[in-house]
Amino acid sequence: MEYSEEQVIALLAEVFSSTDPRVFVGIGDDAALVRGASQQILTTDVAVEGIHFKTAWSSPFEIGQRIAVANIADVLSMNGKCDYLLVAATLTGEESLDWIGDLARGIRHEADKAGAVVVGGDLARSTVLSIAITAIGHTDKPILRSGAKVGDSIYLSSLTGWSAAGLEILAKGLAPSEKAVTRYKAPILDLSKDFSAATSMSDVSDALLVQGSQMAKASGVRFEIDLNEIKAASEFEELSALANQLGVDVFTWILQGGEDHALLATGIGLPGILVGQVVQGSGIAVMENGIEIEMAPVSWSHFNKSN
Repeated sequence: MEYSEEQVIALLAEVFSSTDPRVFVGIGDDAALVRGASQQILTTDVAVEGIHFKTAWSSPFEIGQRIAVANIADVLSMNGKCDYLLVAATLTGEESLDWIGDLARGIRHEADKAGAVVVGGDLARSTVLSIAITAIGHTDKPILRSGAKVGDSIYLSSLTGWSAAGLEILAKGLAPSEKAVTRYKAPILDLSKDFSAATSMSDVSDALLVQGSQMAKASGVRFEIDLNEIKAASEFEELSALANQLGVDVFTWILQGGEDHALLATGIGLPGILVGQVVQGSGIAVMENGIEIEMAPVSWSHFNKSN
């Protein structure tokens, strides 16, 4: 596609235009100038075509949503509010201005929902399409992975597994659930759950068992995930029926699937879905009727070719 960098920047400046009083200088200068906070949260995520998303599967708007959600969820998991996003992209030159505009609008859509402003970024030409977002937020009371205590309950802000179901459907060329496919292409952040009283928290980006194991290790406790509690979740029957239709164990999706970006939190009397208990010991276990269930080990590494 033929367009200049100036045209792209002008388009992005229009899409991301804002009169937010927190932004003193936005897109158009060497750097943004914004109002800060005493305890700031900083996080960065990069997404690469063919690894984290496929343009054959997702619209540019959905890709923008997906990448923005991944960053905003990290801020929320620290009990923070997302304030600003910085977006850097490498473009192959095959993307049209309309495509770039829709990508930006997808990012803007999620930023608006979270109360955040896109204040700048960078562009470069490359053989690979990639988008990196840096999110900046603030909190008065940071919640870390390391605060879980024996006696706490374990909660999810929403049921995990929908993104994994959508990925399986797309990868196999099936079409039984638009809901699952949509949840994979553009995960939904549940901004209604107040986890500010949590003792520990994490964003489920890799898998419930992965993030749960990290939290248990950081806190020096044992997480016990209860399948019977998960079965009581409002969306469980719908997801389970889909799994049966595809011949899949639904708990493979729920426990080992990633990229739902639900919040996993510990505490007492929190909102959301009760999924287990924090007990003495170490590691993470899956329980059913008081008996530990053997599960295949799950891990995630960006440099593992089997992922």
